[in-house]
Amino acid sequence: MAKNYKYKKATIADIDELVKTRIIVLRAANKLSNDVDMSLVEKESYEYYKRALETGEHIAYLVYDNGAFVGAGGVSFYQVMSTYHNPTGKKAYIMNMYTAPEYRRQGIAIHTLDLLVKDVRKQGVSQIALETTEMGRPLYEKYGFVKIEDEMELIK
Repeated sequence: MAKNYKYKKATIADIDELVKTRIIVLRAANKLSNDVDMSLVEKESYEYYKRALETGEHIAYLVYDNGAFVGAGGVSFYQVMSTYHNPTGKKAYIMNMYTAPEYRRQGIAIHTLDLLVKDVRKQGVSQIALETTEMGRPLYEKYGFVKIEDEMELIK
């Protein structure tokens, strides 16, 4: 890291910042303009964070430069049936990775990702997944994430 940014593990007191960041990430990832109504997503995100931060089902980091918000990242935990490759059935999903445009390529995202992965590993979770944009793909590949070909998703 070139600069001494502050990485803060989010608490319930940070819920408004987390919700605001979630909307920024969704607008950027989906190429949505500011006039697209996100009020329902905002409301549901607030409820999610309120519950999941309390239960430990979600961990997030907020990144600041002299008090100004410059980045974030989060991980959600969930349970599935055990498998041969994942006997505990515990899984983690990295989400809401964001770095303000003027702060990109300074190591913020990789450091945030590393903090999240370390938290996941402390909980004994071996399977970590994420979705990525083309811009984010090199970061995740550099960290060791690989594209998998054997999953499918029913969208509608």
